[in-house]
Amino acid sequence: MNTNLAYRDEYPSELINGQIVMMSPSPSINHNRVKGNIYTLFKNYLKGRSCEVFPDGTDVYLTEKDCFIPDVTVICDHKKVKNDKIYGSPDLVVEVLSPSTAQRDRRYKKDVYEQCGVKEYWLVSQAEKSVEQYLLQEGCFVLNAVYTLYPDYMLADMTDEQKAELITEFKCSLYNDLTFSLTDIFERVK
Repeated sequence: MNTNLAYRDEYPSELINGQIVMMSPSPSINHNRVKGNIYTLFKNYLKGRSCEVFPDGTDVYLTEKDCFIPDVTVICDHKKVKNDKIYGSPDLVVEVLSPSTAQRDRRYKKDVYEQCGVKEYWLVSQAEKSVEQYLLQEGCFVLNAVYTLYPDYMLADMTDEQKAELITEFKCSLYNDLTFSLTDIFERVK
């Protein structure tokens, strides 16, 4: 057995381009709130449906050199789900940005998810209270939109017309009837 892979199994880490990368220190409370909120919203929606949502801590093997642990993963092909890990491309991946991982989530991991055919990819900023939604189109991720929950002090400076133009809900591309509210995603995030 490869000792690197044995080490990976023993300590929280990801395999990124063939290199073992230790996971960041314990995530912040806000990070946990955001990923927990998103997981719960998917969990409630998918109950009784064919797709399944997995929380942080689930290994996703994408290539021989890449095994990531996304914050939230949605899988619709149950053949990819084994007892120990997920083997193959998820349908949707959510990464909640942290200062130590944001660059990797925005670049390398995004590229690998794209190449492996992930249909939808979210980059969620707890600090900015925003969600970047990327959709796979003709084999490439295209930024569909950036949704932001503005703080009260910014809303106070906006006109009624500006407030009316704000988008505070968005649809998941995988399902026609699944809408996410930014207020729900960022509930209790300070």
